[in-house]
Amino acid sequence: MTISLGTASAAPGELDTGRLAVGEARDGSPVRLPVCVVNGASDGKTLYVQAVSDGDELNGLGVLTRVVPELDPSSMSGTVLVVGIVNHYGFQVAKHRNPIDDTKLNRTYPGDEHGSTSERIAAATFDAAKDADLIVDLHQGSTSRMINEVRVRCGRRHRMHADCLHLAKVFGCGHVFDQKGPDGQLARVGPDEGIPTIDPELGGSVGWDETSVQKGVEGLFNVLQYYGFIDGNADLNPQTRARGFDQYGSPVGGLVHFRKDLGDRVAAGDVLFRVTGPFGEEKTRVTAESDGIFWRSRRLPQVATGEYVCSVGTDVDEY
Repeated sequence: MTISLGTASAAPGELDTGRLAVGEARDGSPVRLPVCVVNGASDGKTLYVQAVSDGDELNGLGVLTRVVPELDPSSMSGTVLVVGIVNHYGFQVAKHRNPIDDTKLNRTYPGDEHGSTSERIAAATFDAAKDADLIVDLHQGSTSRMINEVRVRCGRRHRMHADCLHLAKVFGCGHVFDQKGPDGQLARVGPDEGIPTIDPELGGSVGWDETSVQKGVEGLFNVLQYYGFIDGNADLNPQTRARGFDQYGSPVGGLVHFRKDLGDRVAAGDVLFRVTGPFGEEKTRVTAESDGIFWRSRRLPQVATGEYVCSVGTDVDEY
């Protein structure tokens, strides 16, 4: 059966790229998202993958530029549907939010075809995603520094929680954040439709980070192999899971000096960072309130009073 997404249309054993119309820009020109259909020669599951729903999160797009050219639909089973750049407007100006309606697009799912620009994009992309068997929504920690992780956002009491957690293990970043996410996230809405959905957060960088992009490439191929789209064996390795976050701001203004690196184990009472003045005079030290893992930190050293500095993943176990 021929499969279509926007103007991309592929018969069994074919791959096609095209554009998905989502509205018009301020000059009246069409806004069309880049899409790809990879239609395997044999029947199988459908995987929906998207990237750049936050306009400055580009590692997922880096993953797609490497994975899609390696797919041979003539030897595949099932279908892979890809939307390469979801937040068209944010991507154009390298901004996190959609600047047209000042909205974080990944808070607008399942969308509204008659709503704001973000809601219309969410509606158009979710229309493709909702018929899939699996959803992978590629993200990164914006431009802050963050470990490579996969987020399971449906909540631990959700009927799809075990399936989402298993998909996260198959992707295999090594770390999983398992906490119910905000309303409007694709990783919340997909499971409500009965679709296992994960939100890989591939590090954090300005532009592309090679290590995180490669981690995402490996993760996506693990999914393709494990669920039978392509030949190969995906090894399932234990994942370190955090079920909460402690976030730390600075009680003073100044310059941050970290005492922990990303991925380090943290014990309650450990010094996470110092803040000094411009000539190195120490103004304060901030210590961990709980045991956990040093998960995320700001990139620039300068902070104002109360400004975000870092996060520690808490309630940690392995599965």
